[in-house]
Amino acid sequence: MRRLCYNVGVDPDTQAEVEPMSATLTDQANAVRPTDTEPFYGWRFIRRELPDGTIEWDQVPLTYEDVLHPEEGDQVTHSSIHQRRWHYLREVFERQVADDPSAVVLDDVRIEWDVPDLRPHGPDLMVIFGVRERKNWSTFRVAEEGVRPALIVEITSPETRGHDVMTKVDHYELAGVPLYVIVDAVERRGQPGVRLIGYTLTPEGYRVLAPDDQGRLWLAPVRVWLGVRDGEIICYDESGRPLGDHLALARALQEEEQARREAEARAMEAETRATAEQRARAAAEARVRELEEALRRTQQNL
Repeated sequence: MRRLCYNVGVDPDTQAEVEPMSATLTDQANAVRPTDTEPFYGWRFIRRELPDGTIEWDQVPLTYEDVLHPEEGDQVTHSSIHQRRWHYLREVFERQVADDPSAVVLDDVRIEWDVPDLRPHGPDLMVIFGVRERKNWSTFRVAEEGVRPALIVEITSPETRGHDVMTKVDHYELAGVPLYVIVDAVERRGQPGVRLIGYTLTPEGYRVLAPDDQGRLWLAPVRVWLGVRDGEIICYDESGRPLGDHLALARALQEEEQARREAEARAMEAETRATAEQRARAAAEARVRELEEALRRTQQNL
């Protein structure tokens, strides 16, 4: 059995992969919740041995920095639309490289670089060619495998967007990633949308990847045009034919937007109802005070 203890109020970082069989499991309410000012990014388990030899596992929330440089076993939370975009792109990329036995598409796998002082990252998607042997990677070690990603794609989340659009641009350039693409989830006029940003590696460093006249980015390693239609990402082959189940992705976005609007409407209705109840309560209390004052005057006149 295992004993699992939770430290509340610690920021996001790492998580252990497997806990020993000798611990006991304890479930506590409100486990792994962040502080009021810190978004909840996910959690990790930290092993701790007590003086009596008992093993405890502290489940702690991840910090902003932990999300940038994860450890094996970290659990990072994602929205449903983030996961759908992620799965859509993975499906398309896997189909595009299916004929190359040395090509792999890795999602949410940690990568350890061969660059001094550059700590590991956990990209949403990596496309890697020249792999000698397929493995069940938790961490892809560039020095050990002898190859690096030809393409990395990150899908932004509001809480960690700064990592993807700023920090990782510098880091992936330093790591020698030839093509880095960002699916940037943005909101325009209250409506969710997507902006595409691409960087291609040159001898002078990264330069912005220019879109075509339709705003699409050419992802050469997977032979795909990545574009945006009706506020959602869509992939096209070289002839302009849509790839993958983009309609399901578009429907999912519409459903999520509808759910958000309904939730906002319910919240507004609840707020209006609470305001009305508060006003009614105040009016009733005022009426009681008036009656008490009238009764007091009547008693004084007796």
